[in-house]
Amino acid sequence: MKTTIALAALAILFPAAAFATGNHSGGHGEMMAIGKPGEKGEAKRTVKITMAEKDDGSMVFEPAVLKVKAGETVRLKFTNKGETDHEFVMDTNEAVMEHKVQMEKFPEMEHADANSLRLAPGKSGEIIWTFANTGDFTFACLIPGHFEAGMKGGITVAP
Repeated sequence: MKTTIALAALAILFPAAAFATGNHSGGHGEMMAIGKPGEKGEAKRTVKITMAEKDDGSMVFEPAVLKVKAGETVRLKFTNKGETDHEFVMDTNEAVMEHKVQMEKFPEMEHADANSLRLAPGKSGEIIWTFANTGDFTFACLIPGHFEAGMKGGITVAP
């Protein structure tokens, strides 16, 4: 009991300790610069995205460039065809780079964000997203080393 109370006090006093436990949350339905979670019935288009490693050691998303329209709701359908876990995180470039730093500190961090997902080899998943604002955005796999191996891409949201 004393240990539980002490851990709770530490989590309150030192928010970074909460990240060290391996959880990361945010983006649960709220509007972000890139948009917000969409409703299945609103998705008029599906974009299939593959996550994989290449023989030369590089790692990729295929396609690595997405083009959508502001206000469009899209079903992003993912398949991990690789031999290791991969994740997909989309946001502004600045936010993705900040998240990358956190992932380097806490590589086993789990995500509960609507704008991201993590898949084991051979698994599939989806994100349904409404892209709200025009501009250029970033997506990446932020598992340490994957970004550097080329696992990143861009999203252009046009008017």
